[in-house]
Amino acid sequence: MNNLRQQFIEFAVASGVLRFGEFVTKAGRTSPYFFNAGAFNDGATLGTLAQFYAQSLLDAGIEFDMLFGPAYKGITLASSTAVALAAKNHNVPFAFNRKEAKDHGEGGSIVGAALKGRVVIIDDVISAGTSVRESVDLIRAAGATPCAVLIALDRMERSGKDDALSAGSAVQEVSQTYGIPVVSIGNLADLLEYLGRADGDGKLDQHRTAIAAYRQRYGVA
Repeated sequence: MNNLRQQFIEFAVASGVLRFGEFVTKAGRTSPYFFNAGAFNDGATLGTLAQFYAQSLLDAGIEFDMLFGPAYKGITLASSTAVALAAKNHNVPFAFNRKEAKDHGEGGSIVGAALKGRVVIIDDVISAGTSVRESVDLIRAAGATPCAVLIALDRMERSGKDDALSAGSAVQEVSQTYGIPVVSIGNLADLLEYLGRADGDGKLDQHRTAIAAYRQRYGVA
């Protein structure tokens, strides 16, 4: 695990954004951990999160012209990442969408810069891939090109229901469907490695065991 990924997992745990226990996922599974990017809800933590997004995008070596954040969480993530990129001498425009098109004022469903060139979609996680699909459609309809998806955490788990699990994860399916890379700041493997390194007194052992078992049942390579 590289240093940036390690720092991100540590930051998410310390911020209470990545929590351990029993949580029911959108797929109806009981997960031993939960990641809630909405809990990055003050200036300091959001600013730090944006630095992780910006550096991960730059490290990925992807050529891009602007950022797009799908409503609602993606709005804050895209705008704050644009600020972080500007501080790193990569000033790029950003845009986001409304859930419902506005029929007065500037009108339309897109707010911010006009969608053009190579666009990176920024979100927190990919569950069913719905927001990515809608974002891709909006970007292509404007004549621009979606070039990557940037997320905070890749759960690395197979999509579908328990009785009909797919071979791949939602992240893998998005990448294959749209032919674009999905970059994550951290993933489930990073979390397990963090738990192994941080558990000097054995307090995290039960969580590591539960997450390893969950990965064994639902995980992908």
